[in-house]
Amino acid sequence: MATETLRGGIAKPRPSASLWRDAFGRLRKNKLAMVGLVLVGFVGFIAIFGSILAPYNYQDQDLTAVVANKGQPLPPLTGGHILGTDQIGRDLLSRLMDGARISMSVAIVVQIVVICIGVPIGAMAGWFGGRTDNILMRFTDVMYAFPDLLFIILLTVVFKQTPFGQAMDGLLLVFVAIGLTTWVTVGRLVRGQMLALKETEFVEAARAIGVSDRKIVTRHLLPNGIGPIIVAITLGIPAAILAEATLAYIGIGVQAPRASWGSLINDGQAVIRSSPWLTFFPAVCIAVALISFTFVGDGLRDALDPKLKGKQ
Repeated sequence: MATETLRGGIAKPRPSASLWRDAFGRLRKNKLAMVGLVLVGFVGFIAIFGSILAPYNYQDQDLTAVVANKGQPLPPLTGGHILGTDQIGRDLLSRLMDGARISMSVAIVVQIVVICIGVPIGAMAGWFGGRTDNILMRFTDVMYAFPDLLFIILLTVVFKQTPFGQAMDGLLLVFVAIGLTTWVTVGRLVRGQMLALKETEFVEAARAIGVSDRKIVTRHLLPNGIGPIIVAITLGIPAAILAEATLAYIGIGVQAPRASWGSLINDGQAVIRSSPWLTFFPAVCIAVALISFTFVGDGLRDALDPKLKGKQ
């Protein structure tokens, strides 16, 4: 643990570069975490460059091929479509690539919303304590007790026809709705970190020389408790992706003609017996995304846990 000198010559401990190097070294030894990291990188690459790599536009229809197939979806490796088409002739591979962009957007933006809500609430509750802690934690308990999916559905139904609900093809509403229901874990974790660190010697020294509460929290406490927060955010990504897919499956999420993996499963469900690939491939994409982020999150948790340092 390295030290950082505060105003007045008082040293404060902070995570050293060697701590993060050791954690990365332990992460590299975790084979499942590295597999998950590679898969996450692949999905992220498809999300960024999918519009360039996709063989077709996600909403273009190959009506000629569908008519030639007597109105049925084209099977994989038929008519120039690697994964086939849906019922109205849209290329399934191109739509899966567009779905990857939506899922990765949810993975990133929702966690930003979670950080913007959970970190300030947890930091204020843990630092100030007393009545502030009671009020904020009781509010957190109410949010935790409320069914997440029901709250998301209520928000999306209420605001769906508003300009806010129509923005970004409905994605903005999905981001905010999921973020408002998933910040609780991060908020509680940040509060716990504040409670554990605020009585340490370097904090008392900072108070003694007149460092403001805001600077103590933002410059000293949060950086020293960042490891568990990173793990919680990483493990929250699969839940956000699954929530978006669930909303799209029941017809509340992203608006057509955008392609979400959940909506693709819903579209293919009507012809699952005759065209099972329409549900199989989107389901595989969801499973791969969830498993890969879970592997990465578990690997980060093990790598950043000091108790495991001598065991790996």
